[in-house]
Amino acid sequence: MARVKGAMMTRKRRNKVLKAAKGYWGAKSKHFKMAKQAVMKSGNYAYIGRKQKKRDFRSLWITRISAQAKVCGMNYSTFMNGLKKAGITLNRKMLSEIAISDKEAFASLAEQAKAALSK
Repeated sequence: MARVKGAMMTRKRRNKVLKAAKGYWGAKSKHFKMAKQAVMKSGNYAYIGRKQKKRDFRSLWITRISAQAKVCGMNYSTFMNGLKKAGITLNRKMLSEIAISDKEAFASLAEQAKAALSK
């Protein structure tokens, strides 16, 4: 039986890492050992960043809703509580878009929330 050498698969694996490290500064894009470390680290950062992105956007939406709710004479928590009691199920992303683009519609939502709270 012929002896199997691992050169082809090893080269393939190394090229995959070096391709992922393309554009990195200095030896990190040229030397396999340093490139492997940099790619692993950047993969961790990317994973964490995907989670943080969701947090950051939710925080942005809440800030926008809060600012517009204050203009309508409510704070964020009472506004959201009023919407829930009124049976309005809009998510925060859509509420923030309404707060930016259509202030009259947001004001009518705030009125509905106030009415639901006073019942």
